[in-house]
Amino acid sequence: MKAPSIFRWMLISEWRAHIMQIAVALIAIAIGVAMAFSIHLINSAAFNEFSAASKSLSGLSDLQVRGRKAFFDEALYPLLAKHPSMALANPVLELDVTIPGKQQGRNDHKLKIIGIDPFRAAQISPDLLGLPKEGETLDRIASDAIFLSPAAMEWLQVEQGDALQLQAGLQAITLRVAGGLARARAGQRIAVMDIGAAQWRFEQIGQLSRIELKLKDGINHAAFKTSLAEELGESYWVMEAADQETRIANMSRAYRINLNMLALVALFTGTFLVFSTQALSVIRRRQQFALLRVLGFTRQQLLRQIITEGGLLGIMGSLLGLGLGYAVAAMAIQFLGGDLGTNFFPGVKPSIFFDPWDVVIFFAVGLSVTLLGSIAPALEAVRAQPASALRSGTEDAVMAKLSSPWFAVICLSLALLFTQLPPVFELPVFGYLAIALLLIGGITLMPRFAAWTFSSLSNRSSHERIGAVFTLALARLANAPNQAAIALGGILASFSLMVAMAIMVTSFRVSIDAWLEHVLPADLYVRTAAIGDQGGFQSDAQNAIIALPGFDRVDFFRTQQLTLDVNRPDITLFARPVDKEDPRNTLPLTDDVIARGLLPEDVMPIWVSEAMVDLYGYRVGEKVILSIGVIPSEFLIAGVWRDYGRQFGAIQMQLTDYQRLTGDSSVNNVALWLQAGTSSDTVITSLRQLPFGAALEISRSSDMRALSLEIFDRSFAVTYLLEIVAVIIGLLGVAASFSAQILARAKEFGMLRHIGVMRRQILMMLTVEGGLLTALGVVLGFVLGWSISLILVFIVNPQSFHWTMQLHLPWSWLLAIALIMLISAALTALFFGRKAVSVQVIRVVREDW
Repeated sequence: MKAPSIFRWMLISEWRAHIMQIAVALIAIAIGVAMAFSIHLINSAAFNEFSAASKSLSGLSDLQVRGRKAFFDEALYPLLAKHPSMALANPVLELDVTIPGKQQGRNDHKLKIIGIDPFRAAQISPDLLGLPKEGETLDRIASDAIFLSPAAMEWLQVEQGDALQLQAGLQAITLRVAGGLARARAGQRIAVMDIGAAQWRFEQIGQLSRIELKLKDGINHAAFKTSLAEELGESYWVMEAADQETRIANMSRAYRINLNMLALVALFTGTFLVFSTQALSVIRRRQQFALLRVLGFTRQQLLRQIITEGGLLGIMGSLLGLGLGYAVAAMAIQFLGGDLGTNFFPGVKPSIFFDPWDVVIFFAVGLSVTLLGSIAPALEAVRAQPASALRSGTEDAVMAKLSSPWFAVICLSLALLFTQLPPVFELPVFGYLAIALLLIGGITLMPRFAAWTFSSLSNRSSHERIGAVFTLALARLANAPNQAAIALGGILASFSLMVAMAIMVTSFRVSIDAWLEHVLPADLYVRTAAIGDQGGFQSDAQNAIIALPGFDRVDFFRTQQLTLDVNRPDITLFARPVDKEDPRNTLPLTDDVIARGLLPEDVMPIWVSEAMVDLYGYRVGEKVILSIGVIPSEFLIAGVWRDYGRQFGAIQMQLTDYQRLTGDSSVNNVALWLQAGTSSDTVITSLRQLPFGAALEISRSSDMRALSLEIFDRSFAVTYLLEIVAVIIGLLGVAASFSAQILARAKEFGMLRHIGVMRRQILMMLTVEGGLLTALGVVLGFVLGWSISLILVFIVNPQSFHWTMQLHLPWSWLLAIALIMLISAALTALFFGRKAVSVQVIRVVREDW
């Protein structure tokens, strides 16, 4: 028989005889590839669409000038327009305006309105030009006209000629829908109107968001950008389109990368299942391989045979995973949107772009991990001596060389070292490597743990009467630790990763719940649609709220956005009353804070979030310069506080300091504490009866906490899915490993039957073995998963999202999964044990006669 025929015969006969084990490994690889590929497709589609939508708003500009705050004085515009290097300067006012009755969720009630000069925009941003009715061209500069994108018209359910009501501060504004836009991206909810009309209508007289610049031919962009930035000073940023793309990418980079890493967890688990499948296959066919070697098969031919089997498994699993991943991505975009529920990319409807290079990369990843799981069993098979391999009873020695403790010790030592290393490009690269090494090291030590555990149990049981079944089960596990370790590997990989993700998500959720209790202490919160730097509540409105009965305490807040780095998203500034005696009464401070009584009286203190420490290098006790008012001012960093709502940074300061620096006494948020016995419904009714009551957004703190947790669950929907996938793969791994080992032990069961062991005793023995193995795997998996969760909670999350949290364990969830795995292992052992012992006793042992 020719070698290719032998190859095909061995492959087909092995897969046909153990179709379930092959199917489980195939599913594991397919699920891993599908999860990684689908998440990559979704994130890429959403990011590309959002980036394209952002570019469409900037038009053909070479540079943009923005202020450190959301708006700046338009006096800069004529200076830039007259610059000798300037071909065109285009002023833009960009507002997020509230739509009454559209407050279903985060940002769902906001419409982006762009104020433009139609004459200049025609040359630099033609896509933003409105399309009025024929003969009504002057509507483009009309004070009551607004032009809507198709997505905005659909969302608002209006048509050309309809009236549109908007909310600006405490005032209601009615505009006329004059038409659509020349061009807009799918799902892009934007509106355009004349810049002068926008400034007047929305009380932004003399304010701009940005100035788009088109340079004359021959001007060096980089040199001009540098010189203009020096000329304008620290109050302005000079940006290119590439800077804006970097800014957009930084918004979601940590989330996207962490999702991809978690998706690869499933693929990593699949590697161990492939290893388990291939190792058990080698054990079953050990005598076949030895006979082939005696008949003339070379080591290279045998190695090629086993690697080819693994490669075919990888090819089939990767192709299946790519198809499944594409389908999952399409469904996720349809039902969850391109941001997977996180709101990183609001207002976009991405379409999946099938990049052949992405397909090649993920196919290669799936094939590589499969081959990686096949290498060790293949090397052992070709190194085995034919004479010893032909003898029965040497199966456990097959994987003995792979259980060397030194490799595991090296992996665990490197993992410990990597946990102490800093992030790379603000990403926890070494944290993820530490998790991988911890898994590899822990699984490599399984034979040692199994041998020590079951030998100890066997020695203890020898002095007690525990029955023949338990004695046989313990003797088997104690004397064949390497085969036990193969089953333990799949259990350990899946259960530990599931434990780690469950602990991380629970810790985060519980920490957020406790944080919300601290940052939302009031009974009611009231806000209005603030536009730009102008707050919604002026002094008269504030006094009207204070004068209402039923309040024990009233606090006013002022929030606005600040740009500290052109390549990073804006930070949030909070101006509020902070307890001077003990800021902990107001803010969720960490231990990094200036002690009470040591804060100088002649300084303006600020309290920064943990993200400010990581991203901007702020340190307690240092002084920083911030452009809060007309001129930059010096502040003292008095403490660090936890902020789970803004991963890009936030600053808290005294409201009195803010008002003194800016001269702005307006606020946009009010916190209300009710007097004892006062009903919140009564107070809400009183607020609604104010002259501006219809414009107020009133929320109970309990409702805000519930909504925040709902948003958290939606944001972590993919993580929950990955937990379920890890559990499913773990259960499949248990079934595959136990079934393969049990079927391979048919001769052992036949010999036991020869010496008088009854069939039901063998079945009971297998059930005990399955239960003991799974129990050990669950215990070790919990320890390993808990260790991985420490890396996730205290290293990966702080380095990715720049916040810390407390560790919390979901005991009920973990115990439920452990019980499910124990029961499934026992039932699997019982089911396949019945098949193994159903074969005639003489037939199964005749090969050893």
